Amino acid sequence: MNGLRESGMALAEALAERARGAAPSADMLVCPPAPLLFPVAAVLRGNSVAFGGQDCHAAISGAHTGDISAEMLRDAGCSYVIVGHSERRTDHGESDDMVRAKAEAALAAELIPIVCVGETAEQRTAGKALAVIAGQVEGSVPPGATAATLVVAYEPVWAIGTGLTATPDDVATAHAHIRGVLAQILGGEAAEGIRILYGGSVKPANAAELLALADVDGALVGGASLKADDFWAIATS
Repeated sequence: MNGLRESGMALAEALAERARGAAPSADMLVCPPAPLLFPVAAVLRGNSVAFGGQDCHAAISGAHTGDISAEMLRDAGCSYVIVGHSERRTDHGESDDMVRAKAEAALAAELIPIVCVGETAEQRTAGKALAVIAGQVEGSVPPGATAATLVVAYEPVWAIGTGLTATPDDVATAHAHIRGVLAQILGGEAAEGIRILYGGSVKPANAAELLALADVDGALVGGASLKADDFWAIATS
């Protein structure tokens, strides 16, 4: 929940300009707040930077004041949508079943859901981190998802916006565990190709080390995405 029209468009324009000059080998995606969807889409149209929403409702339409359907996001030009972010799970009490329903709605609208999972500090301290992550993956990932229709993001809740970052060993362990759970529920071939992103205080200073880890296929960037130079530096790490 950051940015007004002027600052949001300025950020999008800065990224579009860089992408036109020398697009990075990495795929880039921006997911602006709902009021900025159409203006940012206009800036990025025809550009290599992809475009997505921060959340969607599980229903196609109806009396859900304040919510946005996956179809609405598609109509705005989105190709991705984030579902199950820890802040949605915490602030709005979203369960794994709700997240899976949103992911299924995204697929029905021909969007690629980015399903977020991750443990709290309390769960980690109690030694339950891997069990919590596994339960969220099993409960939130739509049946039959493939590498072409699903992205998973691991975001340890205690590392989001705190300046704390999981150690490389922590990240590698979590991502390998997620890959294994995906293999169990979707099959090894599908699991091998699904991109697993790391999110949690990713910044230019630590991006290269994190992105070099096995089973880390990209980053879900928070605060650093609000600065074009930082976001671009991460994308080109």
